[in-house]
Amino acid sequence: MNHRPATASVAQLRDFDEIIDVRSPAEFAADRIPGAINCPALDNEQRARVGTIYKQVSPFEARRLGAAMIARNLSDALFDHFQDKPKSWRPLIYCWRGGQRSGAFVTWFRLTGWDACQLEGGYKRFRRHVVDELARIAPQTDLRVIGGATGSAKTRLLEALAAQGAQVLDLEALAAHKGSVLGDLPGIAQPTQKFFETSLLSRLQELDLARSIFVEAESRRIGSVQIPEDLIERMRASPCLSIEATRPARIEFLLRDYAYLGDDKEALKQKIDAMRTVQSNETLSAWRALADSGDLRALFGEFIDRHYDPLYQRSQNRNFAGFSDAAVFATDDLSPDSLQMLASRITRELR
Repeated sequence: MNHRPATASVAQLRDFDEIIDVRSPAEFAADRIPGAINCPALDNEQRARVGTIYKQVSPFEARRLGAAMIARNLSDALFDHFQDKPKSWRPLIYCWRGGQRSGAFVTWFRLTGWDACQLEGGYKRFRRHVVDELARIAPQTDLRVIGGATGSAKTRLLEALAAQGAQVLDLEALAAHKGSVLGDLPGIAQPTQKFFETSLLSRLQELDLARSIFVEAESRRIGSVQIPEDLIERMRASPCLSIEATRPARIEFLLRDYAYLGDDKEALKQKIDAMRTVQSNETLSAWRALADSGDLRALFGEFIDRHYDPLYQRSQNRNFAGFSDAAVFATDDLSPDSLQMLASRITRELR
């Protein structure tokens, strides 16, 4: 007989062969435990239907219908996804609060003979764990904040540093956004705030906190997501280094890194219109004309001179305490090979 408890804590996540999220696909898409698979006890439509009946008719009617739906979905899951699992397989199963949805799956899995466990407190407990761990780990990080005006290839420099063995925290990659009004990535949606924080914690847990970690200077918000308070405060109090690239080098870099902006002129003009609170109608009209003509070189030069550089000059000393004492790394070339050489110089001089 199996005498192991049928529940497990967040601290035991790595003790299982598989983690199964039985929440709806919409809940799973918003955030989930890293590595979990989705096997819904109720799909999106079913969950909405049961919720409506719960509110408008009665809890009993909702539970009766929900139980029938869960039983059918559970049966399908056993047939479709788990017939190849050996008796020794140990899955961890969770739902929103560690309640009826995951409980039904655990019961039947254990009757089958698998040592299935239910996550105590469900996703809600895991979410609390993410928030608490970010608050605990962020102040312990030894950050080196990379500053530099827009177009200084800071993200590509992070990639070059990582290729040479340095530890990096690429917040823009986690946020799926380049961090400016032009920062939307074509065809890629940003994660939810919760998913961003889950991914951020996973990345921090991969890093050696006894070693320095390079991170790009960011504003509090990256597109639609926000850097957690404890981490942004740590960044703002950390030592900085500054990339001072020439204007021609920055424009050449922007032409390479943002070339896709020329593929959709209407989308580009919408991004230009988003600057209406800080630019005059006359300026915006001129920029829209450059977008229509496809003259990205001239447009990026305008962005640098009249939008991004003034913002950068106002923000860096105010937001980052170490910026005034930052080590300066000047360059007139932001090509991939030059960024590799710059990364080598940074790691050598900042040892």
